[in-house]
Amino acid sequence: MKKYLIVGLGNIGEKYADTRHNIGFKVLDAFAEQENLIFETQKLGDLATFKLKGKTMIFLKPSTFMNLSGKSVLYWLTKEKIPLENLLVITDDLNLPFGNIRLKTKGSDGGHNGLKDIQETLQTTNYNRFRFGISDAFSKGRQVDYVLGEWSAEESEKLKERLDTSVKLIKSFVLEGINIAMNKYNGK
Repeated sequence: MKKYLIVGLGNIGEKYADTRHNIGFKVLDAFAEQENLIFETQKLGDLATFKLKGKTMIFLKPSTFMNLSGKSVLYWLTKEKIPLENLLVITDDLNLPFGNIRLKTKGSDGGHNGLKDIQETLQTTNYNRFRFGISDAFSKGRQVDYVLGEWSAEESEKLKERLDTSVKLIKSFVLEGINIAMNKYNGK
């Protein structure tokens, strides 16, 4: 049985629930809704498990807050004996237009504190990440307000379709592998 750790980055608490920075949580919630999964609070995060064609996906929403995500990721990778190549981290990306998707096998943290902590904790930049574009439509000095701000009405309207595509991407990653998933979904 192959296991995968699918991590959605975000901040815990109601006040962050609908913010751009919490797109990782939102993607996992969309998957859970489609497949009738229930997240349970466990050590360092909320977890749900889904089996698909002989593969087990463990979904993790770290409870460590964004900037300390690495501790939770390392704990569950180790506890579940999941190889690094079966890790997928879902995060927001200011450098991509709203709703654009970029799947990568490695790379820098791009200034993202959640990725920076994961990279420092795992001691590598070689892990799969799924970057969800939130655009950079904010004025100088307003980045924090923007990423911790809620979706605009226009973004909210388009989000459902983007979340459906994100769920398909996760299934493709697990069933077909990172390279096929990248070819299918990057730039979509």
